[in-house]
Amino acid sequence: MEAGNQTGILEFILLGLSGDPELQPFIFGLFLSMYLVTILGNLLIILAICSDPHLHTPMYFFLSNLSLVDICFSTAIVPKMVVNIHTENKAISYMDCLTQVYFSMFFPVLDTLLLTVMAYDRFVAICHPLHYTVIMNPRLCGLLVFVTWFIGVMTSLLHISLMMHLNFCRDLEIPHFFCELTQVLKLACSDTFLNSTLIYFMTGVLGVFPLVGILFSYSQIASSIRKMSSSGGKQKAFSTCGSHLSVVSLFYGTGVGVHFTSAVTHSPQKVSVASVMYTVVTPMLNPFIYSLRNKDVKGALGRLLSRATSCL
Repeated sequence: MEAGNQTGILEFILLGLSGDPELQPFIFGLFLSMYLVTILGNLLIILAICSDPHLHTPMYFFLSNLSLVDICFSTAIVPKMVVNIHTENKAISYMDCLTQVYFSMFFPVLDTLLLTVMAYDRFVAICHPLHYTVIMNPRLCGLLVFVTWFIGVMTSLLHISLMMHLNFCRDLEIPHFFCELTQVLKLACSDTFLNSTLIYFMTGVLGVFPLVGILFSYSQIASSIRKMSSSGGKQKAFSTCGSHLSVVSLFYGTGVGVHFTSAVTHSPQKVSVASVMYTVVTPMLNPFIYSLRNKDVKGALGRLLSRATSCL
């Protein structure tokens, strides 16, 4: 393969979290376990929401979409890593790597936008309760979800379309456990100025602006809660927002942690370890946060499991 000849690229090499052979069985078992917990937990949330008429509301409609995104995000990354460890083969084909880059951008964008939509839903429910059913009608909810998926698709396609014009050098080792966009760009021989500019621009638009929207929504929610006279009303408002705030804090906290780690350290291994938080740990914890802190979800899960056991 000639240096800079993209057509000759057969595969990249994913170096993973550690090159120590003694750690590979532990990493294999840990990531496989977390992946299975992620799939099971989020799938139970989706099934509980679909099967319980009491949860057929906008808030839980958005939550079921968030659980679906978490399942897909983990599936785009973890299985390939686990297979590579099991087969002791760190290679990933050029097209598979591009596919992984696409989905590793697509699903975090969906997470960000869905969390913003969920914050708006809580804002309407608490600040405008009398108009909630009129404002958050099924048509608007469906439109909001469609827009989030559309933005995610178009944003990721734009990144991939620019990447496909790049030429890559001989050294195709990626110091990560998946094909992360910035790590792949470092292997390019051709100019990546447009790619880097697009990353910074999209990070600002799809990272900062949704966060501002979430903070604004909760500032209005906090103002409305302070005006409530009944302690029961305040407690109910806090309970409906607590789970969402926990997920938002976890999502943005891990994302900021990864960027902070990459900024202060030159060790790719430390960046990879930090990336585990938002790619694997966060999707695994989300269903637990919503089920443990939400009486409606716990009740629906209990009824779902009781029906399942009675059928056995």
